[in-house]
Amino acid sequence: MLAFIDVLFWFSSLYVLPFWLMMWFAPTHERTADLLRNEWVYLAPLAVAYTLAVLPNLADILLLLASDMPTPDIVVGLFEEREVVLIGWLHYLAFDLFVGRWTWQRLMATQQPLYVSFPVLFFSMMVAPLGALLGLIVTRKHSDETPEDTAPSV
Repeated sequence: MLAFIDVLFWFSSLYVLPFWLMMWFAPTHERTADLLRNEWVYLAPLAVAYTLAVLPNLADILLLLASDMPTPDIVVGLFEEREVVLIGWLHYLAFDLFVGRWTWQRLMATQQPLYVSFPVLFFSMMVAPLGALLGLIVTRKHSDETPEDTAPSV
């Protein structure tokens, strides 16, 4: 029988796949935009899975990280526990998808072609900080400013 931790791991790993596939291969499709417009659809289930995994371990994690300045050895020690590996994995999945969505939005706002958006978003899934950096580079002329951000102050 699968343990709860295994179910969360597989559910979350499979849950993110359709969102990435849509951003990669149908980035301009209205269905992609509809699904990624709603954080309750693409992010909340991952946040719930993370919460279910982290709550039973939260006191131990906070105590360990608050008692000493984190070092590589402390972090490696944390990840020797199966539950903490799941927590780390869920953290990666949720924030990679969150940052990937943000990068996808910038790519769409600057009308990047598929041959540009696909590799950027692929890197966003596999190595998110590199994908985000590539996304920033190819969308560097994009401004996230809203009209009220550019209004002169009185």
